[in-house]
Amino acid sequence: MRGLLGTVVAVLIGLFALGASAHADEGRITLTIYKGGWVIGGSGGSGTLSFRGKRYPLSIGGLSYGLVFGGSKAQLAGRVSNIRSPRDVAGVYGAVGAGAAIGIGARAIVLRNEKGAVLELSGSQVGLIADLDLSGLAIGLK
Repeated sequence: MRGLLGTVVAVLIGLFALGASAHADEGRITLTIYKGGWVIGGSGGSGTLSFRGKRYPLSIGGLSYGLVFGGSKAQLAGRVSNIRSPRDVAGVYGAVGAGAAIGIGARAIVLRNEKGAVLELSGSQVGLIADLDLSGLAIGLK
């Protein structure tokens, strides 16, 4: 009986240690996104991830289809959570968006990718754009 109890305790300690080492972390992110189009839209830009004391350059791209016209530049900053490494930020962030900005406007958005990374961003947008579309924003590590 004593051997079985010791084995159970060892397994539980091992599972606890594994769970603690797999703990998700968070970082800070800044993005500059340019968007434009007429029915079919495109977006591109760059950014920086700050994670565990290091900075990682990012590339941004995406396509959208729907009621899209105009062009804009967005400067966004915020928090990225539920990541274990910088590679977790890379991926496609899907969003169903409806919004408009004329001149300088404020933006706030929460996005999630297929790896579970969550972006909580806010910032400003300059330009003339109205959109009602399904967008796919892709972020990659440079």
